[in-house]
Amino acid sequence: MKRFRRHGHDSQRDKLKQELFQFNKTVEHGFPHQPSALGYSPSLDLLAIGTRSGAIKLYGAPGVEFMGLHDENAAVTQVHFLPNELELVTLLDDNSLHMWTLRAHNSVSELLEVGRFTLTGPPGAPPSVTRVTSVLALSSGELLLGTEGGHVFVVEVPGFRELEERNISVEDIQKRIPEEYGPRRNLECVEALQENPRNPQQVLIGYGRGLMVLWDLQKKCAVQHFLGTQQLESVWWMEDGITIISSHSDGSYCHWSVSEEDVQSQPNKQETPYGSFPCKAISKILQLPTKQGPPYLIFSGGMPRASYGDRHCISVIHSKTHIALDFTSRIIDFFVIREGKQLNKGEPSALVVLVEEELVVVDLQSEGWPVIQTPYLVPLHCSAITCSHHVSSIPLKLWERVLATGELQNTHYSRKPWPINGGKNLAPDPPQRDLLLTGHEDGTVRFWDASGVCLYPMYKLSTAGVFHTDADPNDNMNQGAEGEWPPFRKVGCFDPYSDDPRLGVQKIHLCKYSGYLTVAGTAGQVLVMELNDEAAEQTVEATVVDLLQGQEGFRWKGQARLDVRHEPVTFPPGFQPFALVQCLPPAVVTAIALHSEWKLVAFGTSHGFGLYDYQQRTNIMVRCTLNPSDQLALEGPLSRVKSIKKSLRQSFRRIRRSRVSMRKHHGNNAAKLQEINARLDAENLQDMELAPVQRKIEARSSDDSFTGLVRTLYFADSFMSDGGHSTPSLWAGTNGGAVFAYVIRLPPVERRMEDKVTAHPAKEIQLMHRAPVVGLAILDGRGAPLPEPLEVAHDLARSPDMLGSHHLLVVSEEQIKLFTLPKVSAKTKLKLTATDGSRVRRVGVASFGSSRVEDYSESGLVVLTNLGDLHVVSLPAIKMQVHYPCIRREDVSGIASCVFTKHGQGFYLISPSEFERFSLSARCLVEPRSLVESSNSKAPISTSNTNQTQQDGRLTEDSRKLKKDSGDAEVLQEIQKSLEGDQMAYLDNSVNPTVGRVLNTRD
Repeated sequence: MKRFRRHGHDSQRDKLKQELFQFNKTVEHGFPHQPSALGYSPSLDLLAIGTRSGAIKLYGAPGVEFMGLHDENAAVTQVHFLPNELELVTLLDDNSLHMWTLRAHNSVSELLEVGRFTLTGPPGAPPSVTRVTSVLALSSGELLLGTEGGHVFVVEVPGFRELEERNISVEDIQKRIPEEYGPRRNLECVEALQENPRNPQQVLIGYGRGLMVLWDLQKKCAVQHFLGTQQLESVWWMEDGITIISSHSDGSYCHWSVSEEDVQSQPNKQETPYGSFPCKAISKILQLPTKQGPPYLIFSGGMPRASYGDRHCISVIHSKTHIALDFTSRIIDFFVIREGKQLNKGEPSALVVLVEEELVVVDLQSEGWPVIQTPYLVPLHCSAITCSHHVSSIPLKLWERVLATGELQNTHYSRKPWPINGGKNLAPDPPQRDLLLTGHEDGTVRFWDASGVCLYPMYKLSTAGVFHTDADPNDNMNQGAEGEWPPFRKVGCFDPYSDDPRLGVQKIHLCKYSGYLTVAGTAGQVLVMELNDEAAEQTVEATVVDLLQGQEGFRWKGQARLDVRHEPVTFPPGFQPFALVQCLPPAVVTAIALHSEWKLVAFGTSHGFGLYDYQQRTNIMVRCTLNPSDQLALEGPLSRVKSIKKSLRQSFRRIRRSRVSMRKHHGNNAAKLQEINARLDAENLQDMELAPVQRKIEARSSDDSFTGLVRTLYFADSFMSDGGHSTPSLWAGTNGGAVFAYVIRLPPVERRMEDKVTAHPAKEIQLMHRAPVVGLAILDGRGAPLPEPLEVAHDLARSPDMLGSHHLLVVSEEQIKLFTLPKVSAKTKLKLTATDGSRVRRVGVASFGSSRVEDYSESGLVVLTNLGDLHVVSLPAIKMQVHYPCIRREDVSGIASCVFTKHGQGFYLISPSEFERFSLSARCLVEPRSLVESSNSKAPISTSNTNQTQQDGRLTEDSRKLKKDSGDAEVLQEIQKSLEGDQMAYLDNSVNPTVGRVLNTRD
């Protein structure tokens, strides 16, 4: 039938698709997974974080974000910005160095990898000779690379050209070691490299054995030796250029003086901050002066090994104030931001600490040293994320109330603005206000501003106060006991422990027009909440609903329900619970729906579903969907392990028996199998010209486990009995392919509190293949989805077309099917599993606006499959529009965590702490657009191979010689332009275009 198609129409539709749909992975929200390195540029005011997966992320002012990904699958161990430049160097654990630059393109900066380099030693040398352990970016532009073998290599950048004549060999150091330190003693690796703040020609080389050598780069000789005897961890050179501080593995630190003497055998001062008992190593130390008063001494580690060896602490000492900041995860690195016009020479302003699970910034200028709220890099996984819910286009009134409530919670944070403000955020202001709600394992719900590039925390709600838990409400974890030594203070918000796993939030639904919120949990609890600007003391009464309806022969073997507090509870301002539904058995709530105009809540578990009137606080109806043969639905998560073990044991026995039988018949059947396969191949070749092959899908047995589990619930005002009168209704879809419809009778508004709401069964659909129903929707006479409750009343959507016929859209795991209403007869369908073997995992309805015509938009069905592919299906025609690969099929948790927005965007977890944001819309796109400038920046040079390295080095030397000899600025500019042109041409051919503005390389 292809010859009968209208090619003109197809080309117009394809053009329109390009205006409507465009797939992009735009930005990653949250905290980088498994960070491994930290860097900071005072001149650019940019923060850099490297991860174990090889990612490098840069952050400046809120909204200024860049990401790159190394081609090598290796961890980033060090990050160093070149002084006053737009370049940075990363060191990976495979011993490779990489050069990155921020290059402006179309008035927007992009992070690009422009060079890589690996030290090569002499033939036959052991790997330790070139294994880099320490990196120093000199102010003159070179890199010093200290190695495991004790050598120091000098490398010119850009160009990554090794300056062999300036290298510092360990033999040169050993020859000049004083005899009293021990001749030819093994110095171990280079632990630290520091530049003299007063004399850039002098560097301090610190060796693991404890020896420190002051080396003159110009004279190529050692100036002074500091004979430390303890294992060296780090060094810090004071600004006066005279005092050096070294920290050691025994928990001590020492002061040394730079002088004209060749040898200093003993430190001027040695201290062990936390006593004479064995202490852990002080891994990093720094001391910063102040204009008035004593300096700040800041170091990590040093805790008494026996008593507090498991603590992750950074100690801050200033005058008489001494605090040990206690973190809940391992410390990666830290630095101090200093204010003032002179870079890195002003008053200490803020302490920035990167730990494994969060970034903590401490205000050093406010009393008590409070923590500064981070506008990005917020640990989404303070408690493990269990569910997500996105709400688009929040009304201004609700937005302001939520924001004000969150500010009341954040009084313990510093009022100081965010101290890192590098770059310019060029992204346009968000067209609307969006909320992302995340439910967590500890029973909290967190509200995030998801309107723009930064996922900013707004408000945190806790449901634990409604129930009796093991937590002590008077327990203050942030402050140590008075007089305690060391003086600990808990900092950070990462707390992976839950008082009770039954508190875990499983489903969330927020009505943005009325301010009602429904939160459902792991133990069958459903809370209905209302936003209140004042604190209130009230008792939350529980309505117990038996979903089994007294069926005999069933015994719940799972968890017990939570114990509800019967006494009044004081709830802070914010969302406060006023109604509670407790499902029995107390299984996980798998679906909820809220209709704030009718004041109704529907809830479902693996045993059935119910309807609750939260205005009268009574239950309306219950429907048990449990299959008598479904024993797993009654066992709960703990008992299910036994069943899994039993089934695995039986499977292995069947495999063993089948292998034995196959060996017996293998000899006789081999020839027959080859003949049959040849015949089948010939038949397949003859049939290749036919229609696309569809897989044969066998109907699932009604005895399969969890067939009664409720997957989706949906409220609608549509035609149930005839085409002339619409009635409120509730629709429920189950794991066994069943759809139940109930007609709801609402009393008049004036009698709403007196008369009962009733619900009666109206329709029931059983899908042929019994595939789980994952989505339900009703389309009006125009083929558009019905608006949300109260949306029309607030003039934010046009009234649904009630004159034309309505259609029921049923989305199962295997296909999308359209039924007519009220007759419920199949009209059309779109098969997925039969076509490509995929199964629907997530589904949502979105509006796609044209990028060219402002007033044109279409509604579409967005589908995510178990293969990680995204499909957009047209409504009401049910035709495939576009298809994009999005998530790796192996990333099961990422697929399960996906949530769609109403405007063609989506979020999914790429790690426990990060959301990946993507967009299917050509009009709605939220992505970083930033510009970073530096007056001293140079053109970056690519050094991806030897020939290019030699060429770049030659051109750089030529330009320097020309500048020195003739001083002709015009000719110098000509050479620099030529160099930049050659380099750009090389980059176009060699640099991976997905590196730099890498927004989709993770998958």
